[in-house]
Amino acid sequence: MASSGTIAAGGGIKAPAAARVDWVDYAKGICIIMVVMMHSVLGVEHAAGETGFMHVAVAFAKPFRMPDFFLISGLFLPLVIDRDWRTYLDRKVMHFAYFYVVWVTIQFGFKAPAFAAETSWRDVGLLYLESFIEPFGTLWFIYLLPVFFVVTKLTRKIPPLAIWLIAAALETARISTGWTAIDEFCARFVYFYSGYLFAPFVFTLSDRARSHPALALAALAAWALVNAGLVATGASEWKIVSLLLGFAGACAIITTGTLLARAHWLNFFRFCGEHSIVIYLAFFLPMAATRTLLLRTGIIPDIGTVSLIVTIAGVIGALAIWQVALRLNAHFLFERPDAFWIAPKKSRPVLQAAE
Repeated sequence: MASSGTIAAGGGIKAPAAARVDWVDYAKGICIIMVVMMHSVLGVEHAAGETGFMHVAVAFAKPFRMPDFFLISGLFLPLVIDRDWRTYLDRKVMHFAYFYVVWVTIQFGFKAPAFAAETSWRDVGLLYLESFIEPFGTLWFIYLLPVFFVVTKLTRKIPPLAIWLIAAALETARISTGWTAIDEFCARFVYFYSGYLFAPFVFTLSDRARSHPALALAALAAWALVNAGLVATGASEWKIVSLLLGFAGACAIITTGTLLARAHWLNFFRFCGEHSIVIYLAFFLPMAATRTLLLRTGIIPDIGTVSLIVTIAGVIGALAIWQVALRLNAHFLFERPDAFWIAPKKSRPVLQAAE
């Protein structure tokens, strides 16, 4: 398999020779597991009213967990941004909008009885409608991605440096309106746009890490110490510092993914990366069920251990739900049906990665 895309003469990237890029899947796998870990650990700790050893891992990953995910999401955009609007909207908006509608409905179905017990079924209905304006639960990532794709295509005639500087300014402004879509757009767009704008440099970084593994490991060790120190002191939350840590952490995960791909180690991370959106969509159910079971029974007293088990259950459980859905022919849960395509299909990818 090709290790990376290649840099074209004009500064863009050419499509990789193989269907997938190995280190990208490793990096995405690391990211999605960190996302599940964050929701699992914080959920357990909130319900239990105490923290465990897993809290340290969640805190360490906070500066770069979502920046890396968004940067990788924008990485292959140069290959497809010139598509006609119909095809572009189909692949980059309808694709994610379909899964958002399906899975927000599923999540809401599980949570609606509890909401109704606190308020009324009328309020539950209004809350469901509001979820199409205010992203619901864990699904804000795929709610926001189509917005990023559209904004990037609409602003193509504006000098890229100007867009990047505005995006960086929005991140450092710490905008807090109370609306998730607005606040997360301001906080995350700079990373997505950087993936799009600096894709050749990202592939070059990966190639150099693959060629010089000892130097890459030394750089990772230095980064880990700096990141941990800044997190421990609270400096990771400072303006500018948070932006730099986001990019540094993204580079670290890219380097880690490259080294794992080079050594063919921990293929489970690669598998999770290949199916990252499957995990993202479905992990909430096994996560919540396992958390409730373990905390109510008290069979495991250590909160850190409970958090770790809940994290594993969230990842494995999501993949199990996917397999069960395929065997029951419930493909619509993880594959967009023909009726929801607005452009011709040359191929029929199941939950395609960012192209």
